[in-house]
Amino acid sequence: MSLPLSAVPETVPEIEPDVTQVLELPGEGAEAAGEGGAEAGAGSEAPKPQVARWYAVQVASSCEKKVKATLEQRAVTLGVSNRILEIEIPQTPGVKLKKDGSRQSIEEKVFPGYVLVRMVLDEDTMMAVRSTPNVINFVGQEERRATGKARGHIKPRPLSRQEVDRIFKRAAEKKPVLKVDLSEGDQILVTAGPFKDFQGEVIEVSGERSKLKALLSIFGRETPVELEFSQISKQS
Repeated sequence: MSLPLSAVPETVPEIEPDVTQVLELPGEGAEAAGEGGAEAGAGSEAPKPQVARWYAVQVASSCEKKVKATLEQRAVTLGVSNRILEIEIPQTPGVKLKKDGSRQSIEEKVFPGYVLVRMVLDEDTMMAVRSTPNVINFVGQEERRATGKARGHIKPRPLSRQEVDRIFKRAAEKKPVLKVDLSEGDQILVTAGPFKDFQGEVIEVSGERSKLKALLSIFGRETPVELEFSQISKQS
């Protein structure tokens, strides 16, 4: 005698290889697991696992820390702290060269204007994130509206394991980055090296290389010279 179709258990989808964590739904622990096999023949469905993934969230400029603190508090208040698991602002150590030549230790954001959230994506957690003050939106794919010119809904896109590893690897780099409060057109004084005591004008700043180019008056001619950040001071 053939079994009815309702007695055949559904195929459980295979979890993607870059899943970071699987959580059980509240109230669906050992008791639900124990009864699942016995009731499968009666047509009951096994509970779908909840998957925690990393998402990038765009925030207002310089509001990363404020968003992190507010969202952590709201997650508890809204009862979704078991699904919003981590909120991170990837940073790497840096040194800022001030106008007076002194140095200040700083934390340089790897991606200014963004925070990373490891969460189980559902309607409640999306609402909690999107309604947090100073949050602009998730990073994802825009779903175009069928009609009209209005912008569509953004569907959050989870970060791949490779993306997450690359971001946190960069944040773990311990070599401080030297930053300097300089821009094109600023006047500088060379304080060290072969051009010490020369004055000039900045024409290019390369923060990644901790160097700049300046026009110095050498033998009555404006000559471009490459200098280290540590060799100059900014003139007011």
